[in-house]
Amino acid sequence: MTHIVHPYAHRLGILRDWKSRWFTADPKKYTAFLKCDTTIRTYLEKRIRGMYVAGVEIERGPKALRVIISTSRPGMLIGRSGEGAVKLKEDILVALRRAKVTDVPELKIDIVEVRSPESNAAIVGQMVAEGLEKRLPFRRVMKQTIEKVMANRDVQGVRIAMSGRLGGAEMSRREELKRGRIPLQTFRADIDYSRTIAYLPYGVIGIKVWIYRGEVFSEAKSAGQQRNDRKSQRQDRNDRTDRKPRS
Repeated sequence: MTHIVHPYAHRLGILRDWKSRWFTADPKKYTAFLKCDTTIRTYLEKRIRGMYVAGVEIERGPKALRVIISTSRPGMLIGRSGEGAVKLKEDILVALRRAKVTDVPELKIDIVEVRSPESNAAIVGQMVAEGLEKRLPFRRVMKQTIEKVMANRDVQGVRIAMSGRLGGAEMSRREELKRGRIPLQTFRADIDYSRTIAYLPYGVIGIKVWIYRGEVFSEAKSAGQQRNDRKSQRQDRNDRTDRKPRS
């Protein structure tokens, strides 16, 4: 059996949080909530394609349904004086009605800006797909993208894999380029992962991106606090040995 696991799911509860945050014990409500989430994500995947969206998160409360869209180009989504965000909210409600999703609470849309797009795997995958759809040579797209990603200080490793009819060849194949380290099995390794599709006249090309952004440790004490703790532990041990009766 293979040892490959999804890098995001592998770190759920350690470095990553769920992308849909809600809970219900009622099976009927669970089915309705899941259908609502799936409808929103499927619609947004088509609606905001090409706007460099890093991810969509959904939070559900008793009175409101909040959709958080992370993008490196928030101006394209918000529009002039917020018209784009209002139109997007109306379109989502229409899509939910078409899917016959009932019991939809008040819908709120938050658009969050991604400060470092080169260190986000989803945005990098969309950059690669955009280059392929412009008919650029796939090797040049991979090399230029890797150089652009590695120029970011936060990135310590990147790997890009493509599969499909690369270069319009009759036989599909897989090509891969890697730079730096990608420790997939280390839990504390902050690895961002994304899968994207490039639509070309002779078929689709699958794109996978791994970006390693260093290790993340739990909220550890500062070095000074650790030294003080060790010093106090040594002092306690010395006090206990001094209290022992001498023969």
